[in-house]
Amino acid sequence: MRRKIGKAVAVLGAAVLLGAPAASTASAATGPEPAGAGRQVEWRDCGDGLQCGSVSVPVDWADRSSVRIDLGLARLPARDQSRKKGVLLHNPGGPGPVIEYLPLMGDAFGELTEWFDVVVFDPRGFGASGGVTCPEPGPFLLDWAAPDRAAYEGLAAANRAFAERCAAALGPLRGKLNSWQVAHDMEAIRLALGQRRLNYYGNSYGTVFGQVYADLFGRNVGRMYLDSLLDHTSRDPYPWTVAKAAVSEDNLHRFARWCDREPGCALHGRDPLAAWDRVVAAAERAPIPAPGASVPATVGLIMGQARVSDEEDWPDFALAVAEADAGDASRFVPDLPPPPGAIGPDLARVMMCADFPYDTGYPAVRRMADRLRATVAPRLGRVDAWYPAATHCAGLPRIGTYPPRPLGARGLPPVLITSGSADHVTPPGHGRAVARQLPGARYLPTAGGHALYWSGNPCVRGHVHRYLLDGTMPPAGASCPAA
Repeated sequence: MRRKIGKAVAVLGAAVLLGAPAASTASAATGPEPAGAGRQVEWRDCGDGLQCGSVSVPVDWADRSSVRIDLGLARLPARDQSRKKGVLLHNPGGPGPVIEYLPLMGDAFGELTEWFDVVVFDPRGFGASGGVTCPEPGPFLLDWAAPDRAAYEGLAAANRAFAERCAAALGPLRGKLNSWQVAHDMEAIRLALGQRRLNYYGNSYGTVFGQVYADLFGRNVGRMYLDSLLDHTSRDPYPWTVAKAAVSEDNLHRFARWCDREPGCALHGRDPLAAWDRVVAAAERAPIPAPGASVPATVGLIMGQARVSDEEDWPDFALAVAEADAGDASRFVPDLPPPPGAIGPDLARVMMCADFPYDTGYPAVRRMADRLRATVAPRLGRVDAWYPAATHCAGLPRIGTYPPRPLGARGLPPVLITSGSADHVTPPGHGRAVARQLPGARYLPTAGGHALYWSGNPCVRGHVHRYLLDGTMPPAGASCPAA
């Protein structure tokens, strides 16, 4: 089967989105030591060189007498325990289960285990931390990048029904899946690991947990590295989304410049942007036939499958545009339907929408999409307006929310932050905005995409290692090239 440019619709694993705190969560703040403080983790071998353990925490940190759940932990021990510098807590993002994937991540942490025990945790409600399985997968809208009102409101109704059916499975966790609760869980983990200060490396959605922990427990941070940061401080969804849309638009122009100089590009010798404009305009008039696929290619479907962030996708994207410009948009239609879990764990949308409960009503999102189209991102801006803040949160009940807010972070030591220049999911504008709020923080501009340390960028890794080992920050004005 030929490779379609959409590859699938897996976006949630990377990171993302959305923002009125519940009265119960707003009142508790840091308070006394977490329940269960002083109980050390009992590690046991669990295969693949890993050790596993757990920490017992209340299901609601605003009511420490509430029922308890066990948070699952896994540890990659430092290779030489006699020389280790301490413990590094890590969350790779999602939000979703982590521990089951840790054996596949071992190589990425090889250098870190020279100096640290690397510990990961499944966030509450996922995997080994009271993992919840909803009776049915969450709904999915294929034509999500430019939905009409009827389709969007149909998705909202399906999302409400999904939440109602999942409520029994969530039990006491319902309304308790947000970054405020997770930050308190992290503080309990710090104490259970016997650490005076928490060293933390958060990637993607793990940076949301890091921001909230820094805000609530800044004095307990040792070192904190945030990679591919998703801003949890912007109360206004427009600048938050503009940062994403501007990168999407720039990626499309980078693709066009590549095509102009690359003879192998299917649009070489033509105007790639003009070809894209013709395809979008044609699809806006009527869906473009897709004889090699199961459904016609609507404008929302085509725009949603415009994969231009990753240079590896550019040849396929060029071929898809060229064929669609000639009347066959089959390459834009992903395989249908997406299998359950293909767009991330069902509960990912519940936690993300609690952390980012922005206005997802159709009129508000449509106004934002139109505004982006008229200003910073005329060709792709509406994509970032609709997804995933809108499409995954539309219709979900506003229960247990903890929306973005400026950071206080009293007593926080200098934090290192980096983002990839081509990453529209966690764009550089987000990282810079948070760095400006944290005294002593350093933002390291880097050419590239998502998850820069994981991807093996040697410049980024060198700066991160020096920072984690002795606090040495990149010099002012430093930046990193693409790997």
